[in-house]
Amino acid sequence: MDKKVELLSPAGNFEKLKIALEYGADAVYGGVSHFSLRIRSSKEFSYESFEEAVLYTHKKGKKIYVTINGFPFNSQIPLLKKHIEKMTKMNPDAFIISTPGVVRLANKIAPHIPIHLSTQANVMNYLDALVYSEMGVKRIIVAREISLKDLKEIKKHIPDMEFEIFVHGSMCFAYSGRCLISSLQSGRVPNRGSCANDCRFPYTLYAKNEDNGALLKIEEDENGTHIMNAKDLNLSSYVDEILKSKVVDSLKIEGRTKSPYYVAISTRAYKMAINDFYNGKFDPKKYENELLSTKHRGFNDGYLVNRPHQKINSQNIQESISEGTHQVYALVTEDGEFFMAKDKVEPEVEYEIVAPIDSKIIKCENETGSIYEKDDVFYIKLKKIESKNKKTYEAIHSGNTNPIKLPCKLPVYSFFRKKIKEI
Repeated sequence: MDKKVELLSPAGNFEKLKIALEYGADAVYGGVSHFSLRIRSSKEFSYESFEEAVLYTHKKGKKIYVTINGFPFNSQIPLLKKHIEKMTKMNPDAFIISTPGVVRLANKIAPHIPIHLSTQANVMNYLDALVYSEMGVKRIIVAREISLKDLKEIKKHIPDMEFEIFVHGSMCFAYSGRCLISSLQSGRVPNRGSCANDCRFPYTLYAKNEDNGALLKIEEDENGTHIMNAKDLNLSSYVDEILKSKVVDSLKIEGRTKSPYYVAISTRAYKMAINDFYNGKFDPKKYENELLSTKHRGFNDGYLVNRPHQKINSQNIQESISEGTHQVYALVTEDGEFFMAKDKVEPEVEYEIVAPIDSKIIKCENETGSIYEKDDVFYIKLKKIESKNKKTYEAIHSGNTNPIKLPCKLPVYSFFRKKIKEI
């Protein structure tokens, strides 16, 4: 049997890392704030907590890749060397790197740590791929603009190279993140990890007559003014086509700055798609429905299976963010005995339970509440809301940090949710 494809999920902090692993990720990626393209999320990790995360991941039998994918200035190179040395001692499974110079530096400092070339390197053809192969790169995360046809051609020339593709998450308005808008407007440099996402903002357009200086406002119409706001990538319906190609080794989900629920559901949906493909039960609608429950900007299938000129709906010009079909109300704690409120939770209200794949939910009923099943879906309804320290509430809100007792144990990191709109 062919080697099974890897599912790679974002680890924006330790909790999200644990959730990704529970929901089916084979590997996770993350880092500390130094030299990462997600400074905001990477600040969630210190060197100490990231080392703990590496140990935790390996104890689970999974892999963890370190993001060192920023673009350093000359003045930062001494610090970069020290950073690579520190991360090397943690023994991660790979470094994710964007530039040739840093690839060479990492190979010199840590020749035993595999190098995964970041999508920021923009590999689109076998000539570039061969150069990085000769430099010792073990895996290439290809440019998001590449087609599956072109990837197959690269694989022909470098059959031993591993290839990774993005299958889900935010898309950049620019070419693989090569954008200067954030730098221009706020001094925050996208390719050094501090993008302000200026492409998501609403803009008012003006037309200027250069002869007389007249400035005319272009009035907004029903389409709004979010002219640079790219829809989110969603290739769940094409997982079967991707895996049939036999040229992809890892499916990557974007989203280190996104919510724990997003990490859980996106990982769960793609794990189902992968498992169903290998079991001959592929069902695109099932994965699409799950992913629609997360917050998104509208979905688009990117460039892997269709070319840009073949579609004109890659931008969401109405708004920069949209609600998913479901609202999240609670997250079950790591011990499985309590939950933390993420929205207002009330007694005698029915909430759907979403749990990791292959986990077991036990039905029960007692003075605290009940857990039951309807139409192959599990639900919870509380009779009372009682905290770990025995305090009772009429309702519990997200601002309350007290763990709330469950009627009986649930799988760790299960979520409570309710549908708020139809598809």
